[in-house]
Amino acid sequence: MSTATSSLTTEDLDFLARPLHGFLSVAGAPQPVQPRPVWFETTAEGTVQFFTEPGSLKVRRLSRDPRAAIVVAAPVGERERWVSIVGRTTVETDGAHDLCSRLAARYWGPDDPTRAADLAAMLAGDLLRVVIRPETVRRYTA
Repeated sequence: MSTATSSLTTEDLDFLARPLHGFLSVAGAPQPVQPRPVWFETTAEGTVQFFTEPGSLKVRRLSRDPRAAIVVAAPVGERERWVSIVGRTTVETDGAHDLCSRLAARYWGPDDPTRAADLAAMLAGDLLRVVIRPETVRRYTA
């Protein structure tokens, strides 16, 4: 059954705490939306955040139009379930490196030596934190 609210529920937060990819779409483009997979986390305030590089296409588009959506779905082999979050974003200059470290531990595992160099390279660069403040949350659970 599909439902809609303006905020994340406890069940949504539990689902989104899993290491699943979110598929991000941003507004502000002349061509059709082109979703991209992103690592993300939800916050205690009920927002969704991810990190990106300052020169990314996401940041350029969000500077023109701050609207974004992220969709997260259960993997194959599980009952169908998804959460879609639509809202306005802010691009923050603080907290991105800490977020990157937390998400690397979540998605790669905390002690993966094969990814240590990848993480070090990511942390050596400039990063921004993008925060989505939900305006519409839709969900489906089979």
